[in-house]
Amino acid sequence: MNSIPLHCMGLREAAQAIRRGELSSDELTRALLARIERHESTVRAFQWMDPQRALDLARRADRQLKSGDQLGPLHGIPLGIKDIIATQDIPTTMGSPIYAGHLPAQSAALVQRAEAAGAFVLGKTVTTEFAYFTPGKTRNPWNPAHTPGGSSSGSAAAVAMGFLPGAVGTQTNGSMIRPAAFCGVVGYKPTAGFIALAGVHPFSPSLDQPGVFTRSVSDAALLAAALMEREDTDAVSGEGIPDDIAPRVHPPRLAAVRSPVWHLADPQAQEHFLKMVAHLRSAGAPVEELELPPSFKDAHAVHRTVMVGEGARIFADLQGRDRARLSPRLNALIDEGRSISDADLSRGLEKQREFAGELDAFLKDFDGVVTPSALGEAPADLTQTGDPAFCTIWSLGGVPAVTIPAGRGVTGLPLGLQIVGPRRADGQVLSAALWCDERIGWGQRIVD
Repeated sequence: MNSIPLHCMGLREAAQAIRRGELSSDELTRALLARIERHESTVRAFQWMDPQRALDLARRADRQLKSGDQLGPLHGIPLGIKDIIATQDIPTTMGSPIYAGHLPAQSAALVQRAEAAGAFVLGKTVTTEFAYFTPGKTRNPWNPAHTPGGSSSGSAAAVAMGFLPGAVGTQTNGSMIRPAAFCGVVGYKPTAGFIALAGVHPFSPSLDQPGVFTRSVSDAALLAAALMEREDTDAVSGEGIPDDIAPRVHPPRLAAVRSPVWHLADPQAQEHFLKMVAHLRSAGAPVEELELPPSFKDAHAVHRTVMVGEGARIFADLQGRDRARLSPRLNALIDEGRSISDADLSRGLEKQREFAGELDAFLKDFDGVVTPSALGEAPADLTQTGDPAFCTIWSLGGVPAVTIPAGRGVTGLPLGLQIVGPRRADGQVLSAALWCDERIGWGQRIVD
């Protein structure tokens, strides 16, 4: 049907080819499994995978196609699911030895939606321990001496390496945008609440947000729309996640925001971001360089209070039973969170609501805000996953965020550009991200 290797096919392209009968799910899955067999020993993206099960599900999808059954938009598409997300009768280990062999009785709501759309779970992708900072075994596909980011490390790496056309992750601080940027793929965190958290192991319920990894903005929209809770569209007057993005008639109105943590970014990353802003402006987009209101200087501290305070309460019982099997990093967070009183946590949550309102007011005049995705390239350090500072404010506000590949840094690893926008305006943000992606034009989304 075309000359590109099957493991390079995008999610939408593959789904359409399967529906037209030009490609079978079995053929696609075999190609992905062959790719995994060649490179997984280096990348180590999967916590669990059963090739025979995947092939059985692919063949079942092919039989359903021939039988004339009604097909969902992801029919026959293999996906990766982050290993803090429950999968029925498939191990879900949370990146911790405490949950070794854990088999959930029921899949998470988002997994059920993916399967209802015709997709199936090819494998569980590696997460950091309970989606915090202690790394798993995954390596950056572009250079295995570098971190892939976290906590959704396996999902980002698997998509970048051509193991999967799409994967699911979660973000509490920067756990999707950062690894997507480090691995050179598209990461999309929808408006908080658009994808259900039921069946996702909590870390900080007021901050946890699921999202997707793909190699194009269009594919990210399709996958996320399939996972979205349909009843949420009524609550937002018909808005939600579009499954396709129409071309823009006019360039998006953009704001370039360095944010309060600009000083933390590598000088080369700062220079690269400013070049991207100039490039978008020269491509026709009106770009206004702005800073967030002064009140946002406290946003990172508020995020820390909420994340650590809620995290300590989530993990208190587990720490009481299994402290020795938790990492020093997670134990330190829980210990810190114990010192946050209920009153202080309540004040933090109130401040979060205030920041969300201020952020909505700041974003409403723009189609998107462009800002760095990370401090720079992925660090050459496998004991950490990088700093999420450029994601914190957007996670605190629950706004939609997309990172697109935007070139490479001085060591040859990918750099990303983050586009964010108002809550519930996901279609607008995706459209702006697509326009930016097409103008930046960094085409390589998969490791050779």
